[in-house]
Amino acid sequence: MNNELVISSTPDEVTIALLEDKHIVELNSEKKDQRFQVGDIYLGRVKKLIPGLNAAFVDVGHEKDAFLHYLDLGPQVDSLLKLIKLSTSGKNPDPLLASFQLEKDIDKGGKINNVLSPNQWVMVQVAKEPISSKGPRITSELSLAGRFVVLVPFSDMVSISQKIKSAEERQRLKRLAMSIKPKGFGLIVRTVADGKKVAELDKDIQDLVSKWKSAFEMLQTAKPPQKILGELNRTSTILRDLLNPNFNAIHVNDAGLAEEIKSYISGIAPEQTEIVKLYKGKLPIFENFGIEKQIKSSFGKTVTMSNGAYLIVEHTEAMHVIDVNSGGRTKGADDSTQEANALQVNLDAATEVARQLRLRDMGGIIVIDFIDMHNPQNRKMLFDKLKNEMKRDRAKHTILPPSKFGLIQITRQRVRPETNITTAEKCPACDGTGEIKASVLIVDEIENNLRYFVQEQNEKELHLAIHPYLEAYLVKGNFFNPSVVAKWKKKFKVKLKVTANTNYHMMEYHFFNKTEEEIKI
Repeated sequence: MNNELVISSTPDEVTIALLEDKHIVELNSEKKDQRFQVGDIYLGRVKKLIPGLNAAFVDVGHEKDAFLHYLDLGPQVDSLLKLIKLSTSGKNPDPLLASFQLEKDIDKGGKINNVLSPNQWVMVQVAKEPISSKGPRITSELSLAGRFVVLVPFSDMVSISQKIKSAEERQRLKRLAMSIKPKGFGLIVRTVADGKKVAELDKDIQDLVSKWKSAFEMLQTAKPPQKILGELNRTSTILRDLLNPNFNAIHVNDAGLAEEIKSYISGIAPEQTEIVKLYKGKLPIFENFGIEKQIKSSFGKTVTMSNGAYLIVEHTEAMHVIDVNSGGRTKGADDSTQEANALQVNLDAATEVARQLRLRDMGGIIVIDFIDMHNPQNRKMLFDKLKNEMKRDRAKHTILPPSKFGLIQITRQRVRPETNITTAEKCPACDGTGEIKASVLIVDEIENNLRYFVQEQNEKELHLAIHPYLEAYLVKGNFFNPSVVAKWKKKFKVKLKVTANTNYHMMEYHFFNKTEEEIKI
């Protein structure tokens, strides 16, 4: 499978499209002044405790206070609070934690007011970006993600990604990780570390330790609310998590950003720096690669598929609902043919549903109403197909088997607002009001403009472009009853050409002079 990134940079934001075999599967947009990305670490101040929720609201600089639940404190939060107190009081403990005396783990079933107090300073990490009217969701169980490993301060554990299936490879990676793990830190070995050598893992760890040192130095003079350590921008994060030998091109329309990406890739995969290509075409980059059309066809309430079937996507406050429709393929068929057709439509829909979840970044509860199938083997085949298609989804998710009503339920991790693109366009005739000028007045309006151009601007030769229906009305005439255009030519003594343009809406018209330059009205 060939993967490509197409990156459109404007003065305000960067939009990133991930293509798999030329089909868009992810769309990420990042404002250039965006704050509170997942992974950012802040020094915050506890604003208030909510014992009923066993949670706290923390000021991290967002207009809405961030939400910190007791279960998100992490077992070693007392060690973190001790480090913050020592650092901010000028005692300068060892940033590498080698000689740092860890505190006992907190009780899993404890209460938040036994750990935190109002106005207390706490170091937290953004777990979910602000969504709708809610502030960020945060955790004090800090972690620093690299390309091959995730560094976890105040821990001694080493764990291997569940996606690495080989028992032999898992054992090899665990031995390597244990041998190079810095004291006072735990490690999570990521899926992309499969087959990597110890030198590559060690370099990744040293880079993350260096980032931790930088955060530690800033902490010594920081005052809440303040960002201590920023996550990579969205482009670099995607490259860090997804870049592999299957990537064959990264197209960018901004020279500065292209150099930044090359510089970043040279640090994580030097052999792939040549895949970064600067786009210099005249068309907008998304239009040139056919992405704009794919976006228009993939978002909105109705999503059509190549076999004539389609999806209906609805959103509620509590969940997302996707309805699969056959588009009339099964009408008039016998029972056996209907079952086969339903299976084929459902299998195709499973592929599209998996793509839609990634593309729109839909999170929370998703309920999919597939076409009813009576054969249990077919229902199992559908379930297996959906699970297989969802394997490429980086978000954590759980899929339940089909219910007896043919519904499949999915829970999918939500860490940032859903991507929502309006595909309907404002009607140019009514400007979205649903009303247009009285059609009986349009001819008088054109005549008044014609009079102005001839008598006030001294135009002797004009070209009027209008909708075909209106053109037929103005041009049609005979010897006994001249057309409207013929009457205008005689009345204003002007050379007038009238043409039809099918791209115009019913009431649209434009005047051009003899050099075919439009005359603005």
